[in-house]
Amino acid sequence: MEAVPAPAPRASFVRFWVAATVSSFGSAVTAVAMPVLVVQLLGATPLEVGVVNAAQFVPYALLGLFAGAYTDRWRRKPLLVWAGVGRALSLGAIPILWGMGLLRIWMLVIVLLSFGAFSVFGFAAMQSLLPRLVPRTRLVTANARLDQTDAAAQTLGPAIGGGLVGLLGAPVAVAIDAISYLLDAAMCASIRVDEPRPAARNRNLRAEIREGLQWTYRHRTLGPLAASTHIWFLANGAAMTVLSLLALRSLGFTAFTFGLLLAVFGIAGLFGASIAPRVGVRLGSGRVVIVARLAYPIVWLLVAIAPATVVGEVLLFVALSLQGIAAGVENSNEMGYWQARTPDELLGRVNATRRAANRTAGALGALLAGLFVGLIGDQATLVGVTIVFALAALIAARSPLKERAQQ
Repeated sequence: MEAVPAPAPRASFVRFWVAATVSSFGSAVTAVAMPVLVVQLLGATPLEVGVVNAAQFVPYALLGLFAGAYTDRWRRKPLLVWAGVGRALSLGAIPILWGMGLLRIWMLVIVLLSFGAFSVFGFAAMQSLLPRLVPRTRLVTANARLDQTDAAAQTLGPAIGGGLVGLLGAPVAVAIDAISYLLDAAMCASIRVDEPRPAARNRNLRAEIREGLQWTYRHRTLGPLAASTHIWFLANGAAMTVLSLLALRSLGFTAFTFGLLLAVFGIAGLFGASIAPRVGVRLGSGRVVIVARLAYPIVWLLVAIAPATVVGEVLLFVALSLQGIAAGVENSNEMGYWQARTPDELLGRVNATRRAANRTAGALGALLAGLFVGLIGDQATLVGVTIVFALAALIAARSPLKERAQQ
C-alpha cells in the first residue's frame, strides 16, 4: 500500500474548511426553501414529497461504486472543484425555471438528480482529500471543526432562510445556495496539497470496486458500523420527509417557524460537535457512535406522540435539540473512525461505497415515508420510523465498536 504523504500546510485545511462552511450556509438556506417550494408553492402530494426528497439520493445508488473507484484513480482536488461547479449549475436551474413559469415537480426531480450526481463525486473527493490535509491522529478534531461550522450554518442558515423565503420567495433562496457552491469551488481550487497524479497502470474496475466493498463490509468493526449506518439512513430519510409534512401541514408551521426549528437543531449540533473530540477521547469513538444511536429512537418517539397543539410544537423543538446533540457528537467520531482505519488508496472507494448505500437507504426511506403517510398518517408512520432507528442502535450496540481496545 502506498505511503501516506505529509500533511498539507495548515492554510490548505483552513481554505478547505472555509469552502465547506460557505456551501453549508447555502445548503442550510435551501433546507428551508426546498420544503416550502415543494409543499406550498408546487402543492406536492405526500408521495411527491417523498419522490423529491429521494431524487438527489438516487445517483448514489447508480453511480456511487463507480465514483469511488474513479476518485481513487483521479486527483481529488480537481474533482472536488468541478463537483462544486456542477452542483451550482444544477441548483441555479430552479429559480430560472420558476421565473419562466415552467417549474413542475418532474422538472425539479430531474434537477435534483443532476445535483445528486455531482454530489456523489464531490463528497467522495471531500472525505478522501481530508486525510491529505491533516495528520490521521487529528482526523476526529478536523471533522469536528467541519461539523461545528456546519452546525453554525444550520443554526443561522434556517433563520436567514426562513426570512429570505418570506421576503423574496423560495426560488430566490435556492439561488443563494447555487452561488455558495461556486464560492466553494473557487476556494477549493486555491488549496495547496501534495496530490501526485496516480500512476498509470492497467486497472480492473470490477476488481477495484470489489476491493472497496470487501474493506467496507468484511472488516471486523467497520462492517457492523456500515450496516447500522445504512439502517439509520433508511430511518432518517423517512423521518425528515414526515417532519416537513407534520410541521408544515399538521402543525401549521410557517416558513419562519420551520426555519427556527431547524436553527435549534443547528445550535444543538454545534454544541455536540464542540464536545465531540473530548467525548471521543473519554469514551472512544466507537462507543460514542453507540450512545448516539441509542438517542435517536427517543427523539422520534417524541415527535411521533406530538399532538397538534402548542405542546406538540414544544415537543418538536425538544426532540430536534436532542437529535442535534447526538448527531454533532457522533458524526466527527464516526468519520474519523472510518478515515483512520482505511488505507489512503482505498479511501475513495470506501467513502463512496458506504455513502452510496447510505443515500440509497435514505432515498428508499423518503419514498416509503411519502407512501405510508398517505396510507396511515404521519404519526403512525413515525412510530415505524422509531422502530427502525432502534434496530440501527441494536446492531451498533452488539458490535465490536463497544470494545475500547478497537478504538
